[in-house]
Amino acid sequence: MQPAVHRPAPSLAPPTMIGGEIPLINVADFLAGKSGAAERAAAELRYAFENVGFYYLAGHGVAQKMIDDTYAAAARFHAQPIEAKLAVKVDEHNIGYMPIATKAPPNATAQGKKPSQNEAYFLRRERAPNDPDVLSGRRFHAPNKWPQDLPGFRETTLAYMSTLEALCQKLVKLYALALDLPEAFFDKFFATPHMILRMSRYPVIDGADKSIESLVPHTDSGFMTLLPPNKVQGLSILLPDGRWLEAPGVEGAFVVNGGDILHRWTNERFLSTPHRVRNVSGQVRYAIPFFCDPDHDTAIECLPSCQSVARPAKYPPIKFGDYALWFAAQRYGHMAQVAVPSEAEIAPGERATSRWQA
Repeated sequence: MQPAVHRPAPSLAPPTMIGGEIPLINVADFLAGKSGAAERAAAELRYAFENVGFYYLAGHGVAQKMIDDTYAAAARFHAQPIEAKLAVKVDEHNIGYMPIATKAPPNATAQGKKPSQNEAYFLRRERAPNDPDVLSGRRFHAPNKWPQDLPGFRETTLAYMSTLEALCQKLVKLYALALDLPEAFFDKFFATPHMILRMSRYPVIDGADKSIESLVPHTDSGFMTLLPPNKVQGLSILLPDGRWLEAPGVEGAFVVNGGDILHRWTNERFLSTPHRVRNVSGQVRYAIPFFCDPDHDTAIECLPSCQSVARPAKYPPIKFGDYALWFAAQRYGHMAQVAVPSEAEIAPGERATSRWQA
């Protein structure tokens, strides 16, 4: 017997729209297991992704102290001497410290932009030296590079990553319902999700210089990005009608967006929306986005509920790990010498490249 497909109500704008454009979705009742809550939240999620590609997430259950502690950890890392940060310099697995680039990567060059003005420290899943993927040298599955002389830093960041991983594993059930799929459809792909914590430091930029961005317009590569509430704003979202919206801060709410793989998996039904960062606040801005994606062996093939005779699949199947590698090469100068699949092999599609002209 086939599992029942629980269909959400027709997509409907949630009662609260931040900035008049971005839905606020409260998942507290869903996480508490209340009857009908999953279907309601899924209907709101469907609206968010079919119309904007972003939403604010409330009722998530992540303690504010944990968020504050992780922001403080990011500040502690970046306050170190440059020598200490370069001791864990980013590598071909995109793990470690990345200083502000001196040469613009392809996605910035294509927009006529200078290098993004931020430095960042990347963590992925914690792995032991005898992990089979570590021993085989699998791309993006290497051990993390930990700074020395920062007591409690490792524990704080790993606790935050573990908490957000567990949250995402619950949220993907809403994504399945929003796409008219069985609630557990995505569970196997997120049993051990691929996750990244990026701890960024944005110095103040000259707002009058349009060639400089704190982070150039881009889309994300994967399935789900979660940005915790930030006391210093700077995120802008390119709305479908071509307007840039300065995303307001909402106390206690994460900003969540989908990426190119969600867009591709859904046959372009769900949006992957370009966004940028411009820190013209007058003070240093820190950000700690968390990226949660399917494991790298996942075959990204058009979902059954997103294709029909009238709407055939637009993309060939691809492994997420291959797409992630191609995507990283477009973003990061230190990946320039890494062998990656060709654009013809990836068939990234218009949305995945039009961001360069956003």
